[in-house]
Amino acid sequence: MGAQPNTRRSGRSGWLLVSLLGGMFLGSVDIAIVNIATPSIRDHLHASGSELELIVSGYTLTYAMLLITSARLGDMRGHRKVYLVGLVLFTLSSCACGLAPTAPVLLCARIVQGAGAALTTAQVLIGIQLHFEGRARARALGLYTAVLSTSAVLGQVLGGVLISANLFGTTWRPAFLINVPIGIALVVISWICLPADEPKRSKRLDIPGVATLSTALLLLVVPLVLGREVGWPAWTWVCLAGSVAAFVLFVRVERQQVASGGYPLITLALLTRRPVALALISQAATVATYFGLLFVLALYLQQGLGKSAAFSGLSLVSWVAAFGVSGPLLGRGGLRAKRLAAPIGRVVLAAGFAGMAGALTLGLADNDALLIILLGVGGLGYGAGFSGTLSHLTSTVTDQYAADVSGLFNTTIQVGGSLGVAAFGTVYLDLAPHAGRAVAIHAFTAITAALAITALVAAGLAQWSIHRPKASQAMPREAQTTDAALHR
Repeated sequence: MGAQPNTRRSGRSGWLLVSLLGGMFLGSVDIAIVNIATPSIRDHLHASGSELELIVSGYTLTYAMLLITSARLGDMRGHRKVYLVGLVLFTLSSCACGLAPTAPVLLCARIVQGAGAALTTAQVLIGIQLHFEGRARARALGLYTAVLSTSAVLGQVLGGVLISANLFGTTWRPAFLINVPIGIALVVISWICLPADEPKRSKRLDIPGVATLSTALLLLVVPLVLGREVGWPAWTWVCLAGSVAAFVLFVRVERQQVASGGYPLITLALLTRRPVALALISQAATVATYFGLLFVLALYLQQGLGKSAAFSGLSLVSWVAAFGVSGPLLGRGGLRAKRLAAPIGRVVLAAGFAGMAGALTLGLADNDALLIILLGVGGLGYGAGFSGTLSHLTSTVTDQYAADVSGLFNTTIQVGGSLGVAAFGTVYLDLAPHAGRAVAIHAFTAITAALAITALVAAGLAQWSIHRPKASQAMPREAQTTDAALHR
């Protein structure tokens, strides 16, 4: 998917965007859809609790671990080729999931499915950065945001509808098999519409970097995904401490690659630049609030207030609708609006969370309309902040570093989401260890207040990331040597 001017102006750009966003949608929706299917999988495959946890988390772990490596593979072997390989792998493994006769087979298929999703998703943001410019890129990034937001909730809704329908007595299987015809259609569209690109075959994959980064992410994500379920035993804390050491080792390995004239997995100079580093940290904190809310809100509404699962799911429609609208609206705005969207959006997000905490403090827990409105406010702020960060990152560095930006941004989303569920979910369950209205209201008030504070901190980081430093401000030596190439 090379950066060719004629490609950017092609009349097929709409179908190109459909193929890219369609692949990302499939990868994202499957993270949510399996959560709805787990009870049915347990009953029909007689899966144990640990098998169910691995069926859910095996996909997420593989997906998170391979995003950066997949982005670099696209850079080296051709983004079009890697994207198509990912789509085919995802489609075939989805078929294997839907036909799995046992829980272990389903687990293996899920791991492969996560790898296919990583190969595909990692190329999407790169494709947008390489093939779209100006307003077209802003519009594409807005739609990227809308698709990413809708997929999380739609996965739960679609999974519930398909499983409840019990088509031909297949119970949970259509939740995976529906990916097959969609995947085949996307392969055909992508084969026709994705332009060919020139891979950097002279570069070799940084195997030591892949090994150390995969180890670091594994040590970080495994305890975050499984820790809450198993009660945070000693091994989870050992893994988290080990991940810090592994990340330090990864930095040393990458510096050695640069010193020896190799092709590092990540251009570390990107992370020494304040606009990139602070934007990624701000994004991780913001995503953590979103995933934390998704987890806690369902518990609060259903176990605390006794609401139905249907109400719990539908209450998020206002969030998703506002989220989806904010991206395309921002794409139509001017440069100043796009520049300020990240910090201002996060302030609006904080206001939504603070409003929920304030409403509960005032005894308005039963005002469903107010909750839905405040969720809409939060979704609008989250969408604006998300789109603003994407616009900021893709305009901060040149197309040469599109693979780095894609890998780092997508990995940030996965790690931030895992952190959010682990942190806010654990605190909520500690505050509300059993179902009960009063204790649930107290716990949710505390959590929404904490979410508001986190969003404000993220807003401050986002503002700092777009604030231009004085010319006299010193830069790290590595960043000095590459800053002219990295910055537009």
